[in-house]
Amino acid sequence: MRRVVVVLALLALALPVAAWADGITLVNQFGTIAISDMAGTNGMGTIGASVLSSKGSELTAFNGIVAPPGHSLGSVDFSTGVLLSGSVASGGVFSSTGSSFVVVGKGNFGEPKGTIFSGSFTGAIDWTLVSKVGSKLTYTLTGDVTGMLYTGRMVTGTTSQTISINSQGQLNQGIGHLHIGTTQLTVPEPGTLGLLGTGLVGIAGMFRRKLLGS
Repeated sequence: MRRVVVVLALLALALPVAAWADGITLVNQFGTIAISDMAGTNGMGTIGASVLSSKGSELTAFNGIVAPPGHSLGSVDFSTGVLLSGSVASGGVFSSTGSSFVVVGKGNFGEPKGTIFSGSFTGAIDWTLVSKVGSKLTYTLTGDVTGMLYTGRMVTGTTSQTISINSQGQLNQGIGHLHIGTTQLTVPEPGTLGLLGTGLVGIAGMFRRKLLGS
């Protein structure tokens, strides 16, 4: 009887943890970067005007499914809101207002076909200069995202995109190249599993009281 109580209690505790542990990892690479309102600013960017966007980045991995060499699973497109502080050249913070983050799958290798995730950034989007080698600049764009998964459920997550700008001329024109990006989406715990866990805790407690009373 004691063994039954212990098993039920452990199962009740494990179910919510397992549900929260479920997540989806997305990996993308390549793609173009465009930063608006950059021309004529000498790479400093314009606060309240500069917006960063990426088109045509290739989805190379989805939740353990990896695209074969020379292929992709789909595409990742995103855009920020306006630059709130700092500068494009030295790093700063973009707004999430008016932003977007969309992942579309081809359905060729087991990944969903159509929109996998459609949402936007939430909160501040950090734009960080991580290295400068000669005229080549490397930045990371990091932030939180939220939106609808292909299953119809609302999810949240984080994304980090590594972006290269190869020369001062490209910086002045607002042109860059996406190297690689990783997005981790967290799938929230279903309410039914939470209720089941609570019920199992109650059953375990009932067995324990009966055991102590016998």
